[in-house]
Amino acid sequence: MSTTLLSAKELAERIKFSPVYINKSLRDSVFLEGVHYIRPFNGRKILYIWERIEETMYQSAVRNRVYIPMANGRICHG
Repeated sequence: MSTTLLSAKELAERIKFSPVYINKSLRDSVFLEGVHYIRPFNGRKILYIWERIEETMYQSAVRNRVYIPMANGRICHG
């Protein structure tokens, strides 16, 4: 199992957000425990899994490019 574990500060350098924003806003809303981050040994330290975060970022980029949401709830493929 080859994964890259990053602290909030290291992740912030890669995705260009502040560590405080990552820990307060993105954690538990966009990043999910057990999927995007772990707490080793049930401690307070949080380590983010880079490969999972990278997948999520690219999925949302591709999803937004495929269709255009319309005001009535439908989508435009174009």
